[in-house]
Amino acid sequence: MKTFIIGISGVTNGGKTTLAKNLQKHLPNCSVISQDDFFKPESEIQTDKNGFLQYDVLEALNMEKMMSAISCWMESARHSVVSTDQESAEEIPILIIEGFLLFNYNTRVYQPPDSPGYFDGHVWPMYLKYRQEMQDITWEVVYLDGTKSEQDLFLQVYEDLIQELAKQKCLQVTA
Repeated sequence: MKTFIIGISGVTNGGKTTLAKNLQKHLPNCSVISQDDFFKPESEIQTDKNGFLQYDVLEALNMEKMMSAISCWMESARHSVVSTDQESAEEIPILIIEGFLLFNYNTRVYQPPDSPGYFDGHVWPMYLKYRQEMQDITWEVVYLDGTKSEQDLFLQVYEDLIQELAKQKCLQVTA
C-alpha cells in the first residue's frame, strides 16, 4: 500500500503545528507526528554562554525515539484495513511530520515567556543555520511565505496535497 508523508519545517513558533493540525482535520486517514513531543528532559539540555537553554539544536531532541514513532506509523499503515467497497477509492494513509529541524536528521504562548533577546540571539540564527543545511538537500521542498495569513497558507498546502493525492490515486489505477 502506498503512503503519503509530508514534512512541515520552519522557525520555532512559526505556525507549523497549527498548519499540521488544520490539515489533519481536513484530510482523510491523516496522522501527525510533532517533533516537539521528542525533546529530551530539561536536565539534559545544554545552556549557551548567555544562559539560554539550547532547545533549537538536534542534540536537544531524542531523534531515535521520533524515528521509531515514524517507523511504527509506516508499519501500521502497511497493515491497515483498506475499504473493500469498490465504489470508494482507496484512502492513502497520510503522515504529517512537523518540526523545526526535520530535514536535518493554535499558536503557542510560552510560559514563562522567552527571555529578552532569546529569539533574535539564538532561535533565529539556529533556524537560518539549519535552513541552509536543508536547502542543500535535493528533495522537492515547497517554501511558504510566512507573512501570509494562516488561512491562505492552509489553502495553499491543502490544494497542493489534494492535487498530489489525486496523482497518486491515478498512478495506482493505471499501475
